[in-house]
Amino acid sequence: MSIHGDEADYVVLINGEEQYSLWSAHRDIPGGWKQVGPRGSKEACQAYLKEVWTDMRPKSLRDALARNDR
Repeated sequence: MSIHGDEADYVVLINGEEQYSLWSAHRDIPGGWKQVGPRGSKEACQAYLKEVWTDMRPKSLRDALARNDR
């Protein structure tokens, strides 16, 4: 099986700042990241990202802004 083009498997990763990344399933997950969501086609993983990653600001910035609003 080829790992290029439409046949490649992908995973969705998240880091401590709640930022996401689309990652080749055949590569080691880098430090500071963990797998969330589906493993599958690029399109399936992108659809998941579109659904869950609605605020691209890092968690630390969202938290700081929330504290300032209080």
